[in-house]
Amino acid sequence: MDPLVELRRLCLALPEATERVSHGEPTWFVRGKKTFVTYADHHHDDRLAFWCAAPPGVQEELVETEPGRFFRPPYVGHRGWLGVYLDVEVDWAEIGQIVTEAYRMVAPKTLVARLDEAP
Repeated sequence: MDPLVELRRLCLALPEATERVSHGEPTWFVRGKKTFVTYADHHHDDRLAFWCAAPPGVQEELVETEPGRFFRPPYVGHRGWLGVYLDVEVDWAEIGQIVTEAYRMVAPKTLVARLDEAP
């Protein structure tokens, strides 16, 4: 499975999510404005990953408990964003949950409500 293809599928399944290249990488936005996930294929030691918005405290907890899977990304890590490696064994159901949480962090309440209404 191509990690970019699967990540794209998860991101674009969310209400009014869009994709465009930002800083040289595929990046997903809510309504074309607020970033919630960015693919990371060139910023850190040749590791394949993505960076995403995360609820307060999640980055610290996951990086501490599973440093082989999660990291504090450069540039946005100080804001609590989470780095998720994709060059390790990946649980795509878990990645879907992480992506959805990232979306919830930046999406307006009206779109989060739509997400909550989905079956």
